[in-house]
Amino acid sequence: MGGSAGSSPCASCKLLRRRCAKDCIFAPYFPPDDPHKFAIVHKVFGASNVSKMLQELPVHQRVDAVNSLVFEANARVRDPVYGCVGAISYLQNQVSQLQMQLAVAQAEILCIQMQNEPTVQSQVLVDQDDKSLWYNNNSHLGYAVSGQFSTNLASSSSIMQMQDPLKQESLWT
Repeated sequence: MGGSAGSSPCASCKLLRRRCAKDCIFAPYFPPDDPHKFAIVHKVFGASNVSKMLQELPVHQRVDAVNSLVFEANARVRDPVYGCVGAISYLQNQVSQLQMQLAVAQAEILCIQMQNEPTVQSQVLVDQDDKSLWYNNNSHLGYAVSGQFSTNLASSSSIMQMQDPLKQESLWT
């Protein structure tokens, strides 16, 4: 798939302004019609390092390696300090916030249901630290509202404690 007489050199050889040899290591992974793909990988990792990495891998793993390098290079351009780790941390923080919002919504539903049952006085506790949601009635029993949250007993004197999930601190923000 490397360059030859009459064919266009691969994106790496074109960018590096060199002749694309028949056995060019870049040609199968950086086609001439997608020059940005190699340009960003070259900018972040350097052609020599990419070449060494590809040579050390079995041929069947090289496509995945190139895709990973392109993904990481794009992430590094957007966030030079944390790269992919920053993106992962951001998404984990969003999941955590959404789990907390879900717990609050479930607690509100439970409170409404309990208000419709006049013989049972209930209280609900939402613990932001371990994302637990508890329902307590006059018999001092704790019931987990969702199997997604861990099981704890809370005293019948607990009150609904809700904190703004958007105010959570993160190592990455």
